Amino acid sequence: MSSVRPRRSMLYMPGSNSKALEKGKTLPADSLILDLEDAVAPDAKRGAREALREVLEGRRAYGERELIVRVNGLDTPWGHADLVAMAASRADGILLPKVESADNIRRALTVLEVAGGRPDMPVWCMIETPRGVLHVEEIADQKRVAGLVMGTSDLTTDLYAEHTPLRLPMLSSLSMCLLAARAARIAILDGVYLDLADDEGYQAACRQGRELGFDGKTLIHPKQIEAANAVFGPTEEAVTRARRIMEAFQEARAQGKGVVVVDGKLVENLHVAEARRLVALAETIAARR
Repeated sequence: MSSVRPRRSMLYMPGSNSKALEKGKTLPADSLILDLEDAVAPDAKRGAREALREVLEGRRAYGERELIVRVNGLDTPWGHADLVAMAASRADGILLPKVESADNIRRALTVLEVAGGRPDMPVWCMIETPRGVLHVEEIADQKRVAGLVMGTSDLTTDLYAEHTPLRLPMLSSLSMCLLAARAARIAILDGVYLDLADDEGYQAACRQGRELGFDGKTLIHPKQIEAANAVFGPTEEAVTRARRIMEAFQEARAQGKGVVVVDGKLVENLHVAEARRLVALAETIAARR
């Protein structure tokens, strides 16, 4: 599964801010969203596009960090040029905003192909409108879609809902998107937390996102990285138990036993698969340190 790659923290970085892009080389975020859309003013979009092309040429400076470029939509004056410029880049993926149907993806892939883009360039989809949520299953199932990113701020506005501590107005939408992502075996990232002064609320939102099943959280400021990495990363206790499950299962199979019990609980194949995923994730994170 794509979720074995650590995506605990995915930080938005304005493509027009050279200082921020330089700082991104040292931040402990698993992924960076190099943004050409909301974070860039209309008169700065062309310059930001060229700046990101240079950044991606020197992407080795970013180490193992995943670099995803969020382009403008094809219904804007900048979207087509963004896709053409990034088609053959060394980005790890292209993030499409406000995806509402499979046709949005097919149109983007056509532009990338005509522009000579890499045939294996992954595409990510922002789910940030009611129509996008209602069509999320067909979106997640499209070829080359590697992940979904929740745009909870825009979605809350479109629903005429309110931002509440427990996010009750959002739970049905979050759950639908999680189901679609897991059915398609792709990654899914939770939406941003806007109140940078509310550390307690932010940490609670991270915990809720982890409990729901998200791979990580999208962030708007570097100060949010540490908490996201801690909450969405596997704990030492969980990894230790996962190793015990794997060892017990292997030993039981060697002895021809059909039943495996760890800590008094029955272990089935699905538990072993999850244990392997958890250990692989932990080992990847440890290697990057």
